[in-house]
Amino acid sequence: DGVIRLVENPQAEQGDGRGGAIRRKVLVHLPTGQVVSSYRSLEEILRGLGWERYYGGDSDLYQFHKQTSIDLISLPKDFSKFNSVYMYDIVIKNPNVFHVRDM
Repeated sequence: DGVIRLVENPQAEQGDGRGGAIRRKVLVHLPTGQVVSSYRSLEEILRGLGWERYYGGDSDLYQFHKQTSIDLISLPKDFSKFNSVYMYDIVIKNPNVFHVRDM
């Protein structure tokens, strides 16, 4: 039906099962090489790319929109719930600016 769904693989994030380190995904800002570690730093980067905060939606979400696009980025207010699904959404809507890596 033309819809792609990302299914998280929790086993992949737990290491190799033989005492390996726990791996987690991080969002990296490619121009600076910095890992996005807070919504404050992410919002600063997004603003520089033309994204603006959108206040008309769900109060449980941080949302960003671009006037030149119909895209909307929706993120949970709790940064600890910011997972790879949200990271890949940002990557797709900002090609060549962000990358998701295993840490």
